[in-house]
Amino acid sequence: MRVLALVIVLCGAAMPAWADARITVLMDAMRIPELTDVIRLEGLQDAEGLNADMLAGQGGALWHNQVERLYDPSRMQDLLYLALQQGLDDAALDGCVAFFDTQRGQTITELEIAARKAMLDEAVQDAAAETYRELSKDKDPHAGLVAAFVEANDLLELNVAITMSSSFQFYQGLADGRLLEMSESDILKDVWASENRLREESKDWINGYFLLAYQPLDLPDLEAYLAFSRSPAGVALNAALFAGYEDVFREVAYGLGRAVALNASGNDI
Repeated sequence: MRVLALVIVLCGAAMPAWADARITVLMDAMRIPELTDVIRLEGLQDAEGLNADMLAGQGGALWHNQVERLYDPSRMQDLLYLALQQGLDDAALDGCVAFFDTQRGQTITELEIAARKAMLDEAVQDAAAETYRELSKDKDPHAGLVAAFVEANDLLELNVAITMSSSFQFYQGLADGRLLEMSESDILKDVWASENRLREESKDWINGYFLLAYQPLDLPDLEAYLAFSRSPAGVALNAALFAGYEDVFREVAYGLGRAVALNASGNDI
């Protein structure tokens, strides 16, 4: 299960100055603008599920306008820029640019974006997860390197943590919107109760996604990417990106909770 692709638009929030050209170069090299476009599509897809499950499919123009505002790629890019600005020192930033602003780095990010788009289809998700399981049993070298990459970057635990944090914010938004009568402690209990299920779903999505993305890579390129991810620059980048994603997902999760509560109340009138 992918991490909830969520972003809230804070009207009037200050925009980053984008003063450090190296961060802009890094974001372009990592195809962050393309990534946020895909995250937006994921979010709109998730919002359709919320409409069906929580609004009986009755979310109208107000709901759709709210959702469109929440999934603003520019806002996502601003939050990720700030996270990179705060999380990368000069040496780490230079190391990241040196890796991604190359033919190898461009090939990797191109494959990541293409795989993420493909994973919008649940059938692709299921097939990718099953392929990973089969190749892992056969000791396939690509599957082995994907497993090492996921472990080196702590991707499973970080994704589970962000998903649980986002779930808490969503429930809090429902409660603050008076659609849900639950205390903070009750919400926490519900969120923690979902941990094992979320971990299993996340494991399948993560393993399938990265295999789908990296299977076309030559093994030396994938080994080089793994080595970079273990370097000080790679570790700093991973931490900064997840800090940015957490800001993104928590804020929009709360906003979606409030939006669901508002629309549900309107439908009851």
